[in-house]
Amino acid sequence: MAEYIHELPDWPGFRWSRELLAEKLAAVRHNQGRLLGRMESLGFPLRQNAVLDTLTADVLKTSEIEGERLDLEMVRSSIARRMGMETGGLQAVDRDVEGVVEMMLDATRNHLQPLTAERLFAWHASLFPSGRSGMKRIETGSWRTTSMQVVSGPVGRERVHYEAPEAARVGYEMQAFLEWFNAAGEDWVVKAALGHLWFVTIHPFEDGNGRIARAIADMALARSEDSSQRFYSMSAQIRVERAEYYQRLEQAQRGTMDATAWMDWFLACLDRAMQGAQTALSGVLARSRFWESVAAVPLNERQRLVLMRLLDGFEGSLTTSKWAKLAKCSQDTAARDILALIEAGILLRSREGGRSTSYALAEISPA
Repeated sequence: MAEYIHELPDWPGFRWSRELLAEKLAAVRHNQGRLLGRMESLGFPLRQNAVLDTLTADVLKTSEIEGERLDLEMVRSSIARRMGMETGGLQAVDRDVEGVVEMMLDATRNHLQPLTAERLFAWHASLFPSGRSGMKRIETGSWRTTSMQVVSGPVGRERVHYEAPEAARVGYEMQAFLEWFNAAGEDWVVKAALGHLWFVTIHPFEDGNGRIARAIADMALARSEDSSQRFYSMSAQIRVERAEYYQRLEQAQRGTMDATAWMDWFLACLDRAMQGAQTALSGVLARSRFWESVAAVPLNERQRLVLMRLLDGFEGSLTTSKWAKLAKCSQDTAARDILALIEAGILLRSREGGRSTSYALAEISPA
């Protein structure tokens, strides 16, 4: 008796109920149009900031889903540089960060180019520039040549969630997948949902399959919108729903070739991602209003840098010593920068004194 769908005689003949999914698919399409229309009504700088926020969230969250935390500053700096935007003097970027950024940008910016084995190999190699996943050496830029299981739990008490097709099958399984993905005819939102499931079921690489599957989904969604600009992050929403995401995948991979339940969840998750983009847009607009309100205030490069960090969601309390570290200056210089901003009404000083003194942005109305 087959345990996984890739063992079924009708694999990979996925089917789904178009009638049951029609309402959700129509809602997703409607909300895509509304969001794109709202973004198009903004000026170019605001759209660029919204795209920067979305891509930053995409890169951070697709890695967090796999338990890997990247540095926010590095990710934002890497993406901003590629978009030709001011990076605010952020630190140099690690090759591991650059690799994820390169993959995500290639998937969305070049979404009209065919998805090929060579392209997937390049994505995989960029994810593991050292040829290692943690302490383990892996094959990069090629299909896996070993068996693959998805397991959890402590050593000796592991639970097997999924076992992928044997390595000898991967080449022709991926050929069938790529032919289907590149073919015209099917709705690209449907392809984003089904392609994600199909790809992770084949599990063609030793590691990185989840991140590449989400990049493929982003590529399909970019095609569905005929736009390389991303204004919502599916990966960020999946991160929020991570437990259910894995549960739904396991259920789909142990079920039948009817993918309706998986696609129903995927479309609902996608709709929630677009709703979350409205909150992100509010943040972009708030930053725009802030810079408009302080346009007449003379600011040096250090002040602009730290203000940008505060607006992007600085973690913890801002102190003089943290300012000095961020701006790479002395504590005396940091104190003068802060005092000037307090006098301009841009920063507020906390009530605590001495070393506990911290600073926060004041509420500023547009001029």
